[in-house]
Amino acid sequence: MQDSYGNEITVASQSALDHYDLGVRSFLAADYGAVEAFQAAVEHDDSFALGHAGLARALMMSGQMPLAKAAIERAQTLAAKLDIRQCQHVECFVLLFAGQPQKARALVKSHVRDYPRDALAAQLCSNVFGLIGFSGEVGREAELLAYTSALLPHYGEDWWMMSMHALSLCETGQIDASMQLMDKSLALNDRNANGAHFKSHAQYEAGDAAAGRRYLSDWLADYDDRGVLHGHLSWHAALWALHDGDAAGVWAAIDAGVGPQAAKGLPINVLTDTAAILYRAELAGLSVAPERWSGLSDYAAKFFPETGQSFADMHAALAHAMAGNGDRLAYIGDTAKGFAGDLVQPVARAWGAIARQDWQAALEELVLVMSSTERLGGSRAQRDLLELTYANVLLKLGLTEEARRSLTTRRPVLAAAPPIVGLGAQP
Repeated sequence: MQDSYGNEITVASQSALDHYDLGVRSFLAADYGAVEAFQAAVEHDDSFALGHAGLARALMMSGQMPLAKAAIERAQTLAAKLDIRQCQHVECFVLLFAGQPQKARALVKSHVRDYPRDALAAQLCSNVFGLIGFSGEVGREAELLAYTSALLPHYGEDWWMMSMHALSLCETGQIDASMQLMDKSLALNDRNANGAHFKSHAQYEAGDAAAGRRYLSDWLADYDDRGVLHGHLSWHAALWALHDGDAAGVWAAIDAGVGPQAAKGLPINVLTDTAAILYRAELAGLSVAPERWSGLSDYAAKFFPETGQSFADMHAALAHAMAGNGDRLAYIGDTAKGFAGDLVQPVARAWGAIARQDWQAALEELVLVMSSTERLGGSRAQRDLLELTYANVLLKLGLTEEARRSLTTRRPVLAAAPPIVGLGAQP
């Protein structure tokens, strides 16, 4: 038999394969229901190795790690007697679950050269949150573009790969090309949450706040709040409201889908999105209740007690600093490790200096990281947290023109109307 991407696959029944294909489509679209589809596939055929691997990946993305680990162990046992494509497919996920991202990344990149349409394996290196995006290396955006560029010709009129490549274009500054390809992808599948997400990024990079806000508001109305991207898309909605000067809209989006009390997504998204929008709200002049910061600091301490995931650590440090939890902040600064731990340390110290309004000390720490923020992970829109923080620190030191110059040269999309109190457009 063959899966929906034309890969030969060892499975005992058409029914199991149909559920597997549904699981793949749901997962690639970041739609709710992938776990249930893969679960149905292995219920129809318990010896279905790739079905168990798909289930493991879907469980992982829904935060059910004990079940996910059991599923990948089952897949590994079953895959031993399969052909090389299926064995390597499973091994990619085995390495991911084993906490060996560099080996997993190398294997995925090698695997897709021989089996480019093995979409569920290829997905591991796509997106800014994939194995390339979280590599901690300079040039990761160019590497991601090269990766999706090589895969795109093998997929034809495929909505998923189009959306992946469109994001790569967006993150390397090719906004018009990104938008055109994203619209083509969404025309084929308008309920692709990844596509809606990446279109929001393209609209953000184009500075098209009004259109972005309208589009995302309409799209979210029919998106299951259990979908993996619901919380993050709510962050985009809050960000649009902030740039639109709608304070009520900011808090409504945060309380409905972003913050720890509302979001149903992965802890890394809950932490990073909430910390970022709260501080960006403060920069824009909104008053953030202290209990929001203290609650987020407790959330970070619960889900990320140890350092190692640099993107999460950077935001956890922000939450601890704003909440006044110096011991937690100091622990991150002292122990930060992972793909960009060397950058997390000065960022953590900068957050501490900002919390006590020591702007000169904050500047001295931030200049250590501003030349290589891409190593910390996340999209350009997410890393604007640091761009705006840096500009605000300059402003606080009386270096207003330097603050404007920083945004104009580094993030011109923000320079026309900087969302920072006291830093209006240059006359």
